[in-house]
Amino acid sequence: MSDIPSNWEQMAIGELAKIVSGGTPASKDIANFAEPGRGIPWVTPADLSGYRKKFISRGRRDLSAKGLATSSAKVIPEGTVLFSSRAPIGYVAIAENEIATNQGFKNFVMPSGCDTRFTYYQLKLLKPQAEAIATGTTFKELSGSAAATLPFKVAPSAEQTRIADKLDAVLTRVDACRDRLDRIPDILKRFRQSVLDAASLGKLTMDWRARNPGKANARKLVNALTKAHEVAGGHQKGNASEPTDGVHDLNASNLPDGWQVITLKDACEPGRPITYGILKPGPELEDGVPYIRVADFPGNRLHTQGIKRTSPSIDSQFKRSRLRPDDLLLSIRGSVGRLIKIPAELNNANITQDTARLSISPLLNADFVMYCLLAPAMQRRMQKATRGVAVRGINIGDVRALQMPLPSNDEQAEIVRRVEALFSFADKLQVRFTAARAHTDHLTPALLAKAFRGELVAQDPNDEPASALLARIAADRAAAGKPAARGRRKAG
Repeated sequence: MSDIPSNWEQMAIGELAKIVSGGTPASKDIANFAEPGRGIPWVTPADLSGYRKKFISRGRRDLSAKGLATSSAKVIPEGTVLFSSRAPIGYVAIAENEIATNQGFKNFVMPSGCDTRFTYYQLKLLKPQAEAIATGTTFKELSGSAAATLPFKVAPSAEQTRIADKLDAVLTRVDACRDRLDRIPDILKRFRQSVLDAASLGKLTMDWRARNPGKANARKLVNALTKAHEVAGGHQKGNASEPTDGVHDLNASNLPDGWQVITLKDACEPGRPITYGILKPGPELEDGVPYIRVADFPGNRLHTQGIKRTSPSIDSQFKRSRLRPDDLLLSIRGSVGRLIKIPAELNNANITQDTARLSISPLLNADFVMYCLLAPAMQRRMQKATRGVAVRGINIGDVRALQMPLPSNDEQAEIVRRVEALFSFADKLQVRFTAARAHTDHLTPALLAKAFRGELVAQDPNDEPASALLARIAADRAAAGKPAARGRRKAG
């Protein structure tokens, strides 16, 4: 059975369209778009990267008259359908005016009676076929002779216009839906940041404090933390750099009554100070000691499948930085401010010099500390303390000096509960967004496939068949001394 209506025809596109390749002149004969009007608008595949519009009037650069004369670039007429033929294959646009392209295009000049939008949409659907017949080693390229063999369906002229009009209308709505969906990840990100901001400033639990006035003061907790460090001999000075001036400026007057301000070193377990890890892990071993790098927790999520292993001898030189379950790990080089909590399966794993281990005191809620460190205000302070050119980072002295707001243990637990509930809601929205985005991505190819099976718009028995259109094109070409277009029906 044929997959097209009885009044359609099918042929190789080269039998119907004139295929025009582009060209690239010497760089001195190309002008920047910052100076428009100096020559012929000139388009490269890069100009269509991420390009969502149907029509294009110019690229970022123009060709001079000399550039046009000394290269294989040609001026192609308004309405020509541009199809990128390498790096990559399959970008499509319609020339809104006279234009030229570089050699990365095969351009289709359609005869009278063929709606260029119909051709544009059909070529978008033919991207996989074009990629399949492209050749090359360094990169694939679609030659002019191969482009001419692409299968092309010809509908009656009136139906071509109806199909193009319908696709214009429907795909505009699909694009609008995609644009709205694409805003959701940023909205969810801002939502999570707002939750963390409210949590770290006490705004998330204002109603809880009003109902629990006797449970909101953290003074006793601060005293207990201070005494624990004093009993252990106090903080070791070490060789850490002094904290950066003007960074650590958290003021208790901006916090709820009863909240206190402590430094991150005070929040850590006595005897297990904040430290970085292995300087040179050496060759990777199959059965060695696992160590965590910044690359292992993008987006504050641990990816255990990529964790590498070092030798026990190297690990033994860095006993100080070994991990325990529920320790926090902070990135301090490159992408400063990433944070994860260590799971039980990584007990006694180690870390690299690009990370800092935070062994949170058992007197505190480690999840609360983690949410405080992820809050926008704390992240901004880390960025203010970041130094370096080639590799930027924050020194351990600044990490230890980072200030955090501290409510009572009861309020910490309530804050963690509320943050996790709100984050769970955001995660559910993220799942729904992912499913909706995948469905939207499928809509365009599904609509195009339906259109070129002849199923998108109603068939009109009064339409002149495509065979008559092809006969008229053939007659015009014969009169002009050009080869005729030959339609071929699929075997029924």
